[in-house]
Amino acid sequence: MSKILISILLGLLSVVMLSAAPASAQASRTWVSGVGDDANPCSRTAPCKTFAGAISKTAAGGEIDALDPGGFGAVTITKSITIDGGGGQGGQVAGILASGTVGINVNAQPSDVIIIRNLSINGVGTGTNGINFLAGSSLEIENVKIMNFSANCVRFQPTVKANLIITNSALDRCLGGGLSSSATSGGTNLVQINRSTIYRSSVAVTSGANSSVQIWSSVISNNGVGGVLANAATGQVSLDQSTVTNNGFGVQAQASGIVRLTNTSVIANTGTGLFANGGQILTWQNNWVAGNAPDGARTGTIVPQ
Repeated sequence: MSKILISILLGLLSVVMLSAAPASAQASRTWVSGVGDDANPCSRTAPCKTFAGAISKTAAGGEIDALDPGGFGAVTITKSITIDGGGGQGGQVAGILASGTVGINVNAQPSDVIIIRNLSINGVGTGTNGINFLAGSSLEIENVKIMNFSANCVRFQPTVKANLIITNSALDRCLGGGLSSSATSGGTNLVQINRSTIYRSSVAVTSGANSSVQIWSSVISNNGVGGVLANAATGQVSLDQSTVTNNGFGVQAQASGIVRLTNTSVIANTGTGLFANGGQILTWQNNWVAGNAPDGARTGTIVPQ
């Protein structure tokens, strides 16, 4: 009799364990949809409604994809994750409306990698920062448009240095600035901006303490205060094959900051084109600087190696 009872108990225990497993498991890939529900498991056939709802059901290192067009809400990221608003097919399908708040807040672990791609992030004028990066190893932004925020489109100011890559993206109409980069400790932020546009903000790019920003094949235009600013002794910006036009100042180096230019046009800015304001502006002597008010001057040249 006791053997039969033990067998029954073991069978019941197995059923309980099997039924509990799916509830606690996290999928490596989840989905959101405009007709989803955050009570769902976030599978392709039963998607969630918001990024915030999906992220808790997505394993570290996993991916959240959008099935269809829609606004999927602001989200806080605390682990390695990919958010793809193109449904894995490319193009921008999904969006985030972040009225009065941060669009994407990143406060992850030191080794975590965060990838944001194929997404539109709109602060509708009252959102604070489009993406606010506080901690993590690296952030990759690809084919993303960030616009209409009261502070920065991208605020990249980790306590400990990290890496940022912005590719084929647009930062537009952010009152505090397009990109602001600095780090408190642990080395130097390494920031790369490629094939992107930063426009209609206050200062397009600010490289502060412990920050090295490299910009190539990009356009910086129509920023009211200025284009590119290195404003700390450990803040640097390098521009290659880029255009800085119709801003307030063109490029400025202050507080011992350094700006380097090669194959770059600094043209038709309403303020000083090359503004060495207590810093250094170094060129390869192969740039086009014209039509600024005034054009300004470099402080030194870069010797080809």
